[in-house]
Amino acid sequence: MKLEFKNQGGAIVGVGSALVDMLIQESDDFVNATGAAKGGMTYIEVAQIDDLLAKATTEAAMVPGGSACNTIVGAAQLHADARFIGKRGDDSVGKFFEDKLAASGVKPMLELSKTPTGRVLTIITPDSQRTMYPNLGASGEMLPAELTDAKFKDAAIVHIEGYLLFNKDLFIASLQAARKAGALVSLDMASFTVVEVCRETILEVAGKYVDILIANEDEARVYTGTSNEEEALQILGKNVPVAVLKQGRRGSMILSEGKVTQIPIAGDGSAIDTTGAGDLWAAGFLYGLSRGWDVAKSGELASRCGAEVCKVVGAHVPDAVWSSIRSDFKIA
Repeated sequence: MKLEFKNQGGAIVGVGSALVDMLIQESDDFVNATGAAKGGMTYIEVAQIDDLLAKATTEAAMVPGGSACNTIVGAAQLHADARFIGKRGDDSVGKFFEDKLAASGVKPMLELSKTPTGRVLTIITPDSQRTMYPNLGASGEMLPAELTDAKFKDAAIVHIEGYLLFNKDLFIASLQAARKAGALVSLDMASFTVVEVCRETILEVAGKYVDILIANEDEARVYTGTSNEEEALQILGKNVPVAVLKQGRRGSMILSEGKVTQIPIAGDGSAIDTTGAGDLWAAGFLYGLSRGWDVAKSGELASRCGAEVCKVVGAHVPDAVWSSIRSDFKIA
């Protein structure tokens, strides 16, 4: 199978949770005191997030977050026509989210709710591991009817985060809206827990709607039932034109048109915080594909974007670094 664009060079549109990331750097003891498993994800109430922030020894860094949102911000920094579809609260946190998106070059397409804006407290321990405490808030209230045709107009690629699978009606509506607009669909599996719960739905839509399927090692293992990465990649790519298996510090493998392309990691693999590494990898990869680049060059850009975000706290790469990336890859 081969990717066949109808709107090549068009917009990259993300659909997902409108969340504000609140990042603090704390000790293992701080994480253990919360009662949550280190490296995991535990849903909590807004009041509990506020309580943990009050106990923190470091000031929280606040940035727009959510998997698809991070990818779309990256695409905008690569000078793509980038849009994000989601739902925020009609509050100061939601306004912060929308204003920051716009300042990053993203066209926010956000519905409003009386429910508070979603947020994710992320505790980063000295080993760079992330323990997340999300509250979806308004982001979990988006409705299929709010996915209007205008939001997808002229889209080259619609990128959907795996977390949307927990709302199957909205997930399917997103796929259908993308197809109606003539866009290709990229699906990032997001988390092995998503795959454990929603594997059958992914299998159901992969051959019908999905063009680009992205997974990391854990997600691929749960989805395919094998720890052999070469075998897993073949299973991932069985019904889609492009399949990606991200391998952390070992780079990534891409299967396209029956050929496997190995993409090495950019740089030396050092990391302060891996928040958003996979999301920014997707930003570079989707940008390249939407511009007609082959998977090798698109993967090289993806690897660079993923590596650079690991050098900072949070999922937002500094402007000077984006300028360097654009210069190195001759992006106008």
